[in-house]
Amino acid sequence: MPHVIVKLWPGKSERQKARLAEAIAKDVMDVLDYGEESVSVAIEEVPAAEWAQKVYQPDIVNVSGAKLYKHPGYTM
Repeated sequence: MPHVIVKLWPGKSERQKARLAEAIAKDVMDVLDYGEESVSVAIEEVPAAEWAQKVYQPDIVNVSGAKLYKHPGYTM
């Protein structure tokens, strides 16, 4: 714990996905003060044609505002 799931469109290289997972894991460890043994990162590719149905509606639009910390298009 924690486990982070990144959903993105297909087309990124394995190297890019590995770099992203490492960067996310490092930030999680730094910000939340967890050791490497506690953090995992998964990457799920979702085709653009399925994005609205499989990601945007269930994970962004229909999720409680208290759970979604970064909205698309808004800077933090």
